[in-house]
Amino acid sequence: MPGPGRSWSAGRAGRPLVSFAEPELSGTHTRPRVGPRTLAAATCLVLGLGLVGGAAAGSRLTGDGDAAARTAYTAAGALWHSVPVDQLFPPTVQGDGAGPGGADRTWTRIAVAPDGGCAHAFDPLLARALAPVGCRRLLRATYTDATQSHVTTVGLLFTKAEPAAMSALAARFRDERLDRRPDLMPRPYPAPGTAAAGFGDRQRASWTLSVLTDAPVVAYAVSGWADGRTVDEPQPAADAVRGGATAPAQAGLGNEAKGLADRVERRLRKTIGTATEKSA
Repeated sequence: MPGPGRSWSAGRAGRPLVSFAEPELSGTHTRPRVGPRTLAAATCLVLGLGLVGGAAAGSRLTGDGDAAARTAYTAAGALWHSVPVDQLFPPTVQGDGAGPGGADRTWTRIAVAPDGGCAHAFDPLLARALAPVGCRRLLRATYTDATQSHVTTVGLLFTKAEPAAMSALAARFRDERLDRRPDLMPRPYPAPGTAAAGFGDRQRASWTLSVLTDAPVVAYAVSGWADGRTVDEPQPAADAVRGGATAPAQAGLGNEAKGLADRVERRLRKTIGTATEKSA
């Protein structure tokens, strides 16, 4: 497992100038008159060149935007081995307004899993659904709330996929609602000797999963009770945060998963922005 402050690996073109030459004078010093048709033709030519120049400039701007997006995407894919642990999974995460009814939350990190592959990190059907984008590296950390009654594992799966593949996967998860199926849940990281030691598959109560399209990353979180109690009907965080009669909703476990996942994803995007600026 990496130390708290260590990295995971420790490792102008101008527009053309157009001029209309003076006509040659033949035996007189009087400038010839320019007829309406000639003037109209010249005006159209100038306007046409302006439109062409504007279109070219717009094309260059669009190209620059695409290049910036590609740079950010590439930078994001390399973060797993170049960014300190604390930058992605800080020791303490503040969740202002993240709890039920807008209550504040504070989460403390109790374990960081060694970075590695994705074997045994997901339920079989979820692993199959994620297979098209591949697994480059998986980073995970487990947190507990201020009362140490809840535990939540947050994960960042860095994939091998190009943007088109990530977009296709995101569309599939959205259209088929795969992020709502309890048989496609991420698994927790039950670190021995911590409040999450008994946090296994049967203890999962609520979860959330997000397939990013501007980075080769799948972000997720899964929550449960720290006392090891089992849960018969886990509930997606998107449903649990609305409240209701289910145990995960009443205990605020949907808020735990969603709150932590949202804040870790924000930190990831901020880190991507910083890395992109440095590489520019």
